[in-house]
Amino acid sequence: MRLQTYRPANRCKTILALPLLALFLGMGGASTLAADKLTGDVVPATGGDVIIHPINHATFAMSWSNKVIYADPVGGANRFDGLPRPDLILLTHAHSDHFSVETLQAVAGEKTVLVAPPSVAGLLPEKLRAQTTVMTNGETKIVAGISIEAVAAYNTTPAHAQFHPKGAGNGYVVTLGNRRIYVSGDTEDIPELRALKNIDVAFICVNQPYTMTEEQAADAVRVFKPKIVYPYHSRGSDLEKFKSLVVADSGIEVRLRNWY
Repeated sequence: MRLQTYRPANRCKTILALPLLALFLGMGGASTLAADKLTGDVVPATGGDVIIHPINHATFAMSWSNKVIYADPVGGANRFDGLPRPDLILLTHAHSDHFSVETLQAVAGEKTVLVAPPSVAGLLPEKLRAQTTVMTNGETKIVAGISIEAVAAYNTTPAHAQFHPKGAGNGYVVTLGNRRIYVSGDTEDIPELRALKNIDVAFICVNQPYTMTEEQAADAVRVFKPKIVYPYHSRGSDLEKFKSLVVADSGIEVRLRNWY
């Protein structure tokens, strides 16, 4: 049985009343973020539905129980126009397609909590650094009322090891109600990935030479068996091929979404 129904993602701009617009301008107007609800895929969970809203490449938003989570927000404030401000931001590593100080300064509110590996936390300006919880591979913490596990993410192929050294980046398993959601960040098919248990939703990177081939990603997914998988960070990859490799007799639902 599928866990969801699907509603197309909505990125429409919110029309602000003039007094509210004036208030934002008076505060500096760094961002056009609005207090709209997310739209997108619906995954039923205890405490409220998980809403999954793909944005671009390795960036997406989720909401659950009145909490909003961004993963690797980049692209500037306009990319998040009309989306609610996040309570929690997950940062996987320091590459520019995952990490942008300018974007973080635009989207993070005063009460937003960031989670980052040490390699990323050290690059943040003082204000954002004060809002950051640092996590290393293997740690589990409660952040913004949400259980988060930091999972290793790295390259194993010798020719690619310089892209993502072991210990520099994090993947994450986020528990929302009774749903465990895995965010891979950039990684190859590593033992820590294959050892994941009880994953309901997985975001899996698929592209070479930086992460995994379609075959590697599909093979790893078939081992740890998430209920639903989103291939992302997939520019130049053949996702229909990935889907065909995963689906045969696996019982795993592969969701192909428009990330580009």
